[in-house]
Amino acid sequence: MFKRMLALVMAVFVVQIAIAADDAYTVKAEKSNMEWHGRKVTGEHNGAINIKSGVLRFNADKLIGGEFEVDMNTIVNFDLESEDMNKKLVDHLKSDDFFSVDSFPVAVFKITEVKSNQVEGSDANYWLKGDLTIKGITNPVEFYAKVDKAGDNVTATAEMTLDRAKWNVRFGSGSFFKGLGDKLIYDDFNMKVNLTAMK
Repeated sequence: MFKRMLALVMAVFVVQIAIAADDAYTVKAEKSNMEWHGRKVTGEHNGAINIKSGVLRFNADKLIGGEFEVDMNTIVNFDLESEDMNKKLVDHLKSDDFFSVDSFPVAVFKITEVKSNQVEGSDANYWLKGDLTIKGITNPVEFYAKVDKAGDNVTATAEMTLDRAKWNVRFGSGSFFKGLGDKLIYDDFNMKVNLTAMK
Protein backbone atom coordinates (compact mmCIF):
# COMPACT_ATOMS: atom_id res chain seq x y z
CA MET A 1 0.00 0.00 0.00
CA PHE A 2 2.77 2.40 0.97
CA LYS A 3 4.68 1.63 -2.22
CA ARG A 4 1.61 2.34 -4.36
CA MET A 5 1.01 5.64 -2.59
CA LEU A 6 4.66 6.59 -2.99
CA ALA A 7 4.53 5.72 -6.69
CA LEU A 8 1.39 7.85 -7.12
CA VAL A 9 2.99 10.81 -5.36
CA MET A 10 6.10 10.51 -7.53
CA ALA A 11 3.97 10.31 -10.69
CA VAL A 12 2.08 13.48 -9.73
CA PHE A 13 5.39 15.21 -8.95
CA VAL A 14 6.81 14.26 -12.35
CA VAL A 15 3.66 15.50 -14.11
CA GLN A 16 3.86 18.81 -12.24
CA ILE A 17 7.48 19.24 -13.28
CA ALA A 18 6.56 18.51 -16.90
CA ILE A 19 3.71 21.02 -16.83
CA ALA A 20 5.95 23.68 -15.29
CA ALA A 21 8.60 23.08 -17.95
CA ASP A 22 6.05 23.18 -20.79
CA ASP A 23 4.57 26.44 -19.52
CA ALA A 24 7.82 28.36 -19.04
CA TYR A 25 8.54 31.03 -21.65
CA THR A 26 12.05 32.47 -21.68
CA VAL A 27 12.32 36.25 -21.97
CA LYS A 28 14.41 37.29 -24.98
CA ALA A 29 16.67 40.03 -23.69
CA GLU A 30 17.55 41.35 -27.15
CA LYS A 31 13.85 42.01 -27.85
CA SER A 32 12.91 43.37 -24.42
CA ASN A 33 13.58 46.53 -22.41
CA MET A 34 12.24 49.03 -19.92
CA GLU A 35 11.66 52.67 -20.88
CA TRP A 36 11.97 55.30 -18.14
CA HIS A 37 10.73 58.86 -17.78
CA GLY A 38 11.69 61.15 -14.90
CA ARG A 39 10.71 64.75 -14.19
CA LYS A 40 12.19 67.65 -12.26
CA VAL A 41 11.08 71.24 -11.63
CA THR A 42 13.16 72.51 -14.55
CA GLY A 43 12.51 69.75 -17.07
CA GLU A 44 12.45 66.01 -17.74
CA HIS A 45 14.54 63.16 -19.10
CA ASN A 46 13.78 59.79 -20.66
CA GLY A 47 15.66 56.69 -21.73
CA ALA A 48 15.76 52.92 -21.42
CA ILE A 49 17.32 50.00 -19.54
CA ASN A 50 17.92 46.50 -20.92
CA ILE A 51 16.34 43.34 -19.58
CA LYS A 52 19.03 40.82 -18.59
CA SER A 53 16.97 37.62 -18.30
CA GLY A 54 13.58 36.34 -17.25
CA VAL A 55 10.76 33.86 -17.55
CA LEU A 56 6.96 34.04 -17.81
CA ARG A 57 4.90 31.07 -16.61
CA PHE A 58 1.53 29.97 -17.93
CA ASN A 59 -1.13 27.41 -17.08
CA ALA A 60 -2.57 26.72 -20.53
CA ASP A 61 -3.18 30.27 -21.85
CA LYS A 62 -3.33 31.94 -18.44
CA LEU A 63 -0.37 33.83 -17.04
CA ILE A 64 0.36 32.53 -13.53
CA GLY A 65 3.77 33.98 -12.65
CA GLY A 66 7.24 34.94 -13.68
CA GLU A 67 10.22 37.10 -12.94
CA PHE A 68 12.86 39.09 -14.77
CA GLU A 69 16.18 40.79 -14.11
CA VAL A 70 17.17 44.28 -15.26
CA ASP A 71 20.79 45.12 -16.15
CA MET A 72 21.28 48.47 -14.42
CA ASN A 73 24.61 48.99 -16.23
CA THR A 74 22.69 49.50 -19.48
CA ILE A 75 20.92 52.73 -18.49
CA VAL A 76 20.79 55.10 -21.48
CA ASN A 77 19.32 58.55 -22.08
CA PHE A 78 17.42 59.54 -25.22
CA ASP A 79 16.73 63.27 -24.93
CA LEU A 80 20.17 64.87 -24.42
CA GLU A 81 21.87 65.38 -27.78
CA SER A 82 25.16 66.62 -26.33
CA GLU A 83 27.42 63.59 -25.88
CA ASP A 84 29.08 65.16 -22.83
CA MET A 85 25.79 66.08 -21.13
CA ASN A 86 24.31 62.68 -21.96
CA LYS A 87 27.26 60.86 -20.43
CA LYS A 88 27.20 63.12 -17.38
CA LEU A 89 23.53 62.31 -16.72
CA VAL A 90 23.92 58.55 -17.27
CA ASP A 91 27.01 58.40 -15.04
CA HIS A 92 25.12 60.34 -12.37
CA LEU A 93 22.17 57.93 -12.53
CA LYS A 94 24.58 55.01 -12.09
CA SER A 95 26.33 56.66 -9.12
CA ASP A 96 25.52 56.36 -5.42
CA ASP A 97 23.42 59.52 -5.70
CA PHE A 98 20.85 57.41 -7.55
CA PHE A 99 21.04 53.66 -8.27
CA SER A 100 24.51 52.60 -6.98
CA VAL A 101 25.04 50.41 -10.02
CA ASP A 102 28.56 49.31 -9.05
CA SER A 103 27.18 47.80 -5.83
CA PHE A 104 23.78 46.73 -7.20
CA PRO A 105 24.16 45.94 -10.93
CA VAL A 106 20.88 44.02 -11.19
CA ALA A 107 17.29 44.90 -10.28
CA VAL A 108 14.76 42.07 -9.96
CA PHE A 109 10.99 41.84 -10.31
CA LYS A 110 9.09 38.73 -9.20
CA ILE A 111 5.35 38.28 -9.75
CA THR A 112 3.54 37.26 -6.57
CA GLU A 113 -0.12 37.59 -7.60
CA VAL A 114 -1.96 37.52 -10.93
CA LYS A 115 -5.57 38.34 -11.77
CA SER A 116 -7.24 38.35 -15.17
CA ASN A 117 -8.58 41.85 -15.50
CA GLN A 118 -10.06 43.68 -18.46
CA VAL A 119 -9.71 47.40 -17.80
CA GLU A 120 -12.33 49.67 -19.30
CA GLY A 121 -10.78 52.03 -21.82
CA SER A 122 -7.54 50.03 -21.88
CA ASP A 123 -6.19 46.95 -23.66
CA ALA A 124 -4.71 45.62 -20.40
CA ASN A 125 -5.90 42.09 -19.62
CA TYR A 126 -4.08 41.36 -16.35
CA TRP A 127 -3.55 42.93 -12.95
CA LEU A 128 -0.17 42.01 -11.50
CA LYS A 129 1.41 42.36 -8.10
CA GLY A 130 5.01 41.60 -7.34
CA ASP A 131 8.21 42.34 -5.45
CA LEU A 132 10.62 44.81 -7.03
CA THR A 133 14.18 44.84 -5.70
CA ILE A 134 16.37 47.86 -6.44
CA LYS A 135 19.62 48.63 -4.56
CA GLY A 136 18.99 45.53 -2.44
CA ILE A 137 15.67 46.98 -1.19
CA THR A 138 12.43 45.12 -1.93
CA ASN A 139 9.02 46.76 -2.15
CA PRO A 140 5.68 45.52 -3.48
CA VAL A 141 4.35 47.09 -6.67
CA GLU A 142 1.14 46.52 -8.62
CA PHE A 143 0.07 47.50 -12.11
CA TYR A 144 -2.00 46.50 -15.14
CA ALA A 145 -0.45 44.68 -18.09
CA LYS A 146 -1.29 43.51 -21.59
CA VAL A 147 -0.10 39.97 -22.21
CA ASP A 148 -0.57 38.22 -25.57
CA LYS A 149 0.26 34.55 -26.05
CA ALA A 150 0.28 33.05 -29.52
CA GLY A 151 1.71 29.57 -29.80
CA ASP A 152 5.33 29.64 -28.65
CA ASN A 153 5.48 33.44 -28.51
CA VAL A 154 4.49 35.88 -25.78
CA THR A 155 4.56 39.67 -25.76
CA ALA A 156 3.85 41.71 -22.66
CA THR A 157 3.66 45.44 -22.04
CA ALA A 158 2.96 47.31 -18.83
CA GLU A 159 3.25 50.80 -17.43
CA MET A 160 3.84 51.70 -13.80
CA THR A 161 4.69 54.70 -11.65
CA LEU A 162 7.35 54.12 -9.01
CA ASP A 163 8.31 56.21 -5.98
CA ARG A 164 12.13 56.22 -5.93
CA ALA A 165 12.20 57.26 -2.27
CA LYS A 166 11.03 53.75 -1.34
CA TRP A 167 14.32 52.41 -2.73
CA ASN A 168 16.45 55.04 -0.97
CA VAL A 169 17.20 56.98 -4.17
CA ARG A 170 17.78 60.30 -2.43
CA PHE A 171 19.38 62.83 -4.77
CA GLY A 172 17.20 65.92 -5.22
CA SER A 173 14.30 64.23 -3.43
CA GLY A 174 11.83 66.28 -1.43
CA SER A 175 11.25 63.23 0.75
CA PHE A 176 14.78 63.54 2.15
CA PHE A 177 15.77 67.19 1.64
CA LYS A 178 13.87 70.44 2.17
CA GLY A 179 14.17 73.78 0.40
CA LEU A 180 15.44 72.33 -2.89
CA GLY A 181 13.62 74.91 -5.00
CA ASP A 182 14.36 74.45 -8.70
CA LYS A 183 16.83 71.66 -7.80
CA LEU A 184 13.92 69.38 -6.87
CA ILE A 185 13.62 66.10 -8.78
CA TYR A 186 10.22 64.47 -8.37
CA ASP A 187 10.15 61.13 -6.58
CA ASP A 188 7.65 59.53 -8.96
CA PHE A 189 9.05 58.24 -12.23
CA ASN A 190 7.36 56.21 -14.95
CA MET A 191 8.45 52.86 -16.35
CA LYS A 192 7.15 51.04 -19.40
CA VAL A 193 8.03 47.35 -19.63
CA ASN A 194 8.29 45.64 -23.03
CA LEU A 195 8.86 41.88 -22.93
CA THR A 196 9.12 39.26 -25.64
CA ALA A 197 9.32 35.63 -24.53
CA MET A 198 9.49 32.31 -26.34
CA LYS A 199 9.48 28.60 -25.49
